[in-house]
Amino acid sequence: SASARAADPPNIVFILADDLGFSDLACYGSTYHKTPNLDALAKRGLMFRQAYAANPLCSPTRASIMTGQYPARHRPGLWEPLRDQSSSEGLDPSIPTLARRLHEAGYHTGLGGKWHLGRAPKFWPGEHGFDQWYSILSGGADYVLHRMTGPGTPAGPHDLYQDGKEVHTEGYLTDLFTTQAESFLRSAQEPFFLNLEYNAPHWPWQQRGDAPYPDDKDPSTFGGSPEIFAGMMKALDEGVARVLSVLDELGYAGNTIVVFTSDNGGEKFSDMAGLRGSKTQLWEGGIRVPAFVRWPGKIEAGRTSNQVLSTLDWTATMLAAAGAPTTGLDGMDLMPHLRGNAAASERTVFWRSTRWGVQHAVRQGDWKYLQIAGSEHLFDLGRDPSEKEDLAASQPEILQKLRGVYADWEQGMLPPIEPMKAQ
Repeated sequence: SASARAADPPNIVFILADDLGFSDLACYGSTYHKTPNLDALAKRGLMFRQAYAANPLCSPTRASIMTGQYPARHRPGLWEPLRDQSSSEGLDPSIPTLARRLHEAGYHTGLGGKWHLGRAPKFWPGEHGFDQWYSILSGGADYVLHRMTGPGTPAGPHDLYQDGKEVHTEGYLTDLFTTQAESFLRSAQEPFFLNLEYNAPHWPWQQRGDAPYPDDKDPSTFGGSPEIFAGMMKALDEGVARVLSVLDELGYAGNTIVVFTSDNGGEKFSDMAGLRGSKTQLWEGGIRVPAFVRWPGKIEAGRTSNQVLSTLDWTATMLAAAGAPTTGLDGMDLMPHLRGNAAASERTVFWRSTRWGVQHAVRQGDWKYLQIAGSEHLFDLGRDPSEKEDLAASQPEILQKLRGVYADWEQGMLPPIEPMKAQ
């Protein structure tokens, strides 16, 4: 019955885009990209204007999703990003990950898309609590040939695996991930957790029907256009629509939490809505991301929130909603706020990035302390989200306070990897 079903643990679908700029969706202000399905999802749930990625690079943020902790607490979170060729680096299988905690709480768990938390078999998704998985293991792959690609490795090895076995399936990578997500949902037992981590719109810049990338070109800098990027966004938008359609078809939508966000800010071809900086940087453009959540009947539709949140909070929120253990997490359970039972609360959120130059940041309330390129900055994000007015000189007491807050936090983190050693 409907009443009995409502008392069941919710199903969870967590969808992560890759390198999505803050304003790359029409519902966040894009006038170029058509994203009707993601816009509709956002309007049927709660949208956030001050959501942050845990890091301005992909694998550290993914480490935070899996662990629910700051990336700098774990070795793979220190690499920005994790070295694709390494067989010795990856997420320790003994860590109680999001997937393992949900699996042990009775959830059927599935992963589709980008993993980027270790290429060696001992680090694969199945070792971290996923019952089923279909993934690229690296940070980037050719959308046509499905081979690992990146700076220095434009034509790497084949990089598509399913449940521990290399697979060769023809098709555009975004569409293949969508198809596997649909398959998981059709075979899953409730309650289920689907972690759908698209690699779109991350380079290489390819849309449906494009040729493989040239073997001798760096995919992070070569080619692409606003039109191709828009095509990649279209495939992402249509993929999410297909997943939501299956939830509707099977009668799961009413008791399924659906979250959509990005692993970091955008870069080439992305729109950051005037926010300063981009991917790899701790300016707002590198870490502020779109984020919205839908849970019919539990989360009122059509609302927009200014609650400051981090990737870490999604992990805490999903585990709490599932009734799974939440010990040892750095994030906050957002559910009271999502359900309208609590006003926005003041947060203190931290970032550290060293691979692309030493960068430190902390946001406390509306104040943001940023150390980048050897200089200290202070901004009032409530009045100045674009970080145009540096208040470091005029507010020395706040600057000193936040410098100390950051220093205290860093004492609990692993020491950073020297930038020159992370090449």
